[in-house]
Amino acid sequence: MIANATALLDAIGEPTRRTIVERLVDRPSAVSDLAKDLPITRSAVSQHLQILKTVGLVTDKAVGTRRIYTVDPEALAIIRAYFDAFWTRSLAAFADAAEQPEDT
Repeated sequence: MIANATALLDAIGEPTRRTIVERLVDRPSAVSDLAKDLPITRSAVSQHLQILKTVGLVTDKAVGTRRIYTVDPEALAIIRAYFDAFWTRSLAAFADAAEQPEDT
């Protein structure tokens, strides 16, 4: 189950989790591969992945003795829709303000 946009944004609001998601967008990875370049332990990476998995931002599958994590494109679509709606409202408000006659 994928959480709502607020839960997804809260999850990637933490810098390490955001870095993990950015790396998983580039390519699916195992915990050990993700932990190589991060200044935290494999256990900490696993904890971050569990949070990302709980909100539905990442999924995992067993490949041999490892679990490979990937970003769920549906979750990214929810985040994108959130920002698209934000910009649509903002641009509409700007257009309304720009079309108002000047007070002289």
